[in-house]
Amino acid sequence: MKTIEGRTWASREDLIEHSGYSRDTLSKLWRDRRTNGHPEPRDIGGVMHWDVQVWDDWFAEHCKRPRDLSGVDRSGDPDEPLPPAGQARVLGVDPARITQYTKNPPPEWPKPVRTEQLTTRTREYRTRAQLWAWVDNPVSGFGTKGGRPSGPDPKKRAAKAPDPRVRLAAEALAAAPGRKAGEVAAALAERHGQSVDTWKRLITQARKQAQQ
Repeated sequence: MKTIEGRTWASREDLIEHSGYSRDTLSKLWRDRRTNGHPEPRDIGGVMHWDVQVWDDWFAEHCKRPRDLSGVDRSGDPDEPLPPAGQARVLGVDPARITQYTKNPPPEWPKPVRTEQLTTRTREYRTRAQLWAWVDNPVSGFGTKGGRPSGPDPKKRAAKAPDPRVRLAAEALAAAPGRKAGEVAAALAERHGQSVDTWKRLITQARKQAQQ
């Protein structure tokens, strides 16, 4: 990461380590930026970098978007491999959506458990358990309406909204008042993901809030 004028900037590689998500997922979030409001990068040395605070705020807002999962069928054998038509029934969508996902997969779309080669195409099978895990992952975006929500810019709303990670940091500090901030940050990073540096920053915020 690079610090410029007091702001921390992260490359794609840095964001992979920072967020805990794969290159493929972050690339797809960037690919869908016109509909999900992904922050714009800054060119540093010919490499795209993102303001870490802005990206964190956007990502927190992205994961909190209201989602309607009422059409998902939670019944049946979790481990049964399903063809595209069966996957569509589980998700409550048109089978054409599964074809679209195969050609242009959304973030975290699960890899098939097996494939079947047909005359003109390859049929991919996924289990109900895979599909349920995918829809429950907020990064997938399943169940949200397309486009940016109406109203204020999500970055500004996110900056005003309380960060649930600050609450986790405050709880961890209260549970271990004698531990150093770095030790608490390392424990939080191991438990919840993201980098130790991110949790150190959140611990600092939690301490400031406690003093106010």
